[in-house]
Amino acid sequence: MTQADKQSGQQPVARKSGLASWSGRQWCLLGALGCAFLLGVAFVLQFAFDLAPCSLCIFQRVAVAVAGVFFLLGALHGPGRVGTRIYALGALAGSIGAVVLAGRHIWLQSLPPDQVPACGPGLNYMLEVLPVWDVITQVLNASGECAQISAQWLGLSIPQWSLIGFCGLALVPLAMLWSSLRR
Repeated sequence: MTQADKQSGQQPVARKSGLASWSGRQWCLLGALGCAFLLGVAFVLQFAFDLAPCSLCIFQRVAVAVAGVFFLLGALHGPGRVGTRIYALGALAGSIGAVVLAGRHIWLQSLPPDQVPACGPGLNYMLEVLPVWDVITQVLNASGECAQISAQWLGLSIPQWSLIGFCGLALVPLAMLWSSLRR
């Protein structure tokens, strides 16, 4: 308490410090950078290491891109409390979608070889001949190509690392919601 506060009889205002003081724009910028990092890693694995993505991998990228769009819009907009919640809910939906898809991918990779679904047509072909909803249904039912483990790092497959990244990404909109409720 300063001398002026003592003389006026006013109590000093408690200031929030650390992450609790972050604005919606700062949280959105962090989330957008996280999405850019995850998508960047995916593209490096695809183009620098020649690891072709399966259908579930592509859908995971779409889910991260959806979260990234909400984060980017929030970073550009600089939302208030209500806007922060809206952007956080949109980003959380994309993040949770990515978590669910990665979990499904890991489950497919854990199946015994005799229980792995047969490989189906490629995603490009399905998009050309089937309605979008049927393509989504077929991809979520997955094909045998998604059950192959094409690379590992430190004992974890790419979908397992992706799941860790997506869970970390989901923490950002959850923190946004928490901080907007505490204001």
